[in-house]
Amino acid sequence: MQIILVSSRLTSARTLTITGLHMALAALALAVLVLLTSTLFSWMTLKHALELRLPFVEQLLSSVRAEEQAKSQGVVRENLNAIAARLGELQAQLLQLDFLGARLGQKVGIPPQDVKPPADAGKGGPLLPLSPQVTPLQVQRELDRLAAQIEVRGDYLGLIESEVQERKLQKDLLPTTLPVAGGTWNSSTYGIRVDPITHRAAMHEGVDFVGDTGTAIVAAAAGMVVSAEWHPQYGNLIEIDHGKGLATRYAHASRVFVVSGAFVRRGQKIAEIGSTGRSTGPHLHFEVRQDGVALNPRRFLEAADLDTLLARR
Repeated sequence: MQIILVSSRLTSARTLTITGLHMALAALALAVLVLLTSTLFSWMTLKHALELRLPFVEQLLSSVRAEEQAKSQGVVRENLNAIAARLGELQAQLLQLDFLGARLGQKVGIPPQDVKPPADAGKGGPLLPLSPQVTPLQVQRELDRLAAQIEVRGDYLGLIESEVQERKLQKDLLPTTLPVAGGTWNSSTYGIRVDPITHRAAMHEGVDFVGDTGTAIVAAAAGMVVSAEWHPQYGNLIEIDHGKGLATRYAHASRVFVVSGAFVRRGQKIAEIGSTGRSTGPHLHFEVRQDGVALNPRRFLEAADLDTLLARR
């Protein structure tokens, strides 16, 4: 395309030639101008709209935040109320535990006040239940108080357990089991009797169990074998130490199955009945000694109440 320019100022006419490239560049420039104008208009419109609607948006965001905060507080409060209710149940169970501990303490002779600290004594007052609006601080205080109470009760029950174990150990070490199962042990009792060999009055420091040769002899209590050897009067003799100076002797055995230094359990077979030593026939001569002094075995073998037996020692 050619354009001829004619003017009174020009001495001659001029000719402009417009090619396709010029047309394309012009179209591109026009498109860019339109795009920029549209963008500028849109930005101005959006800015104006935001300026007009910004308070509404802020209110909306504040409302959303308040609602979420209310929901969170509600969940926390429900959890706190649930924990508070559980604390109440634990406190009730703790009271039951106190009652049980007091009963056990009476049986073993340990009153609760022996282990409770002074700060735990003399409490009372009207019942004031927790309000529904439980705070975290209230829950924490109740947890701390409950933990302290549990610690005290734990110490008390631990003391009771120790006492029970001690008594059980003492019971296991007391010769209260018949050394011959089903044996007749009144054939010759403890005390002064007519000696079966000399036929004169003499002291008999044990009781005799009549039985056939080979009948099992068992330990009357747990303990340590201090001797298992021949004695000119006792024959085959076993002596068991049960602690605190208490010992038992098993004489005239035909066979011995333990050695000195061995630990034996209550009811364990240690020998068999015989007639060795100073004896007129197969039987077991059984003695109980405290610090070397002979005691009447009947008081141990007939004992049914551990507390009564302990009181006699």
